[in-house]
Amino acid sequence: MSIEISEAVLNGGLTFLAVSTGIIVIVVGIYLAKFVSNLSKLTKNLNNTTDIVNAELKPTLDELNAALKSFNSIVKNTNEGVGNVKLGLENVLTKTKLLSGNVLSGFLKGFLAVYTLLGKKK
Repeated sequence: MSIEISEAVLNGGLTFLAVSTGIIVIVVGIYLAKFVSNLSKLTKNLNNTTDIVNAELKPTLDELNAALKSFNSIVKNTNEGVGNVKLGLENVLTKTKLLSGNVLSGFLKGFLAVYTLLGKKK
């Protein structure tokens, strides 16, 4: 094979390599541009979705906050009611204890009085 033919084959190969590399760079550039375009659209859609969720979530959170405040008020009122019932029961038990102590004491005194009266008559 002569040097001229080798140079021609080498030049042809280099030309093919340069053209194919150029085509590959163009194809990759097109895909990269399309990727960046799709990424931009995705970012815009994500931003819109975030705005929609923000707009819809705020009233829901406000309603939840109002419901929790109402529930907290109910629990506080119930706690106060239970405290009042507890205080009332304590007062009733204290008075019942005093009354039962007085009744028992009176019963014992009456029993002893009757016993001493009956014991003296014999």
